[in-house]
Amino acid sequence: MAEAGKGQKNQDVKLINRKLLELTGVVNVESFDSEEFLLETELGFLTVTGQNLHIKHLSLDQGLVAIEGLIHSLAYLDGAAASKSKGLFGKLFK
Repeated sequence: MAEAGKGQKNQDVKLINRKLLELTGVVNVESFDSEEFLLETELGFLTVTGQNLHIKHLSLDQGLVAIEGLIHSLAYLDGAAASKSKGLFGKLFK
């Protein structure tokens, strides 16, 4: 039974009133500024876009990140999306 959960990847995403985003399963914060975050998660790369974004809580040991600001969108990047994107994402996923 111990192996049943082995290799299983989990992630929780909680968005509260578009002002607070709480994530689990975060491996690394690749880049961020006040309008965009690029996060490496257990389920792939995730972009968070918005206005006046900043980190409220960060614990990579536990895989937790909380982002405050006005959240516009969340998007997971896969091979198809990465090849169409320009700038940082295009360079990152060549």
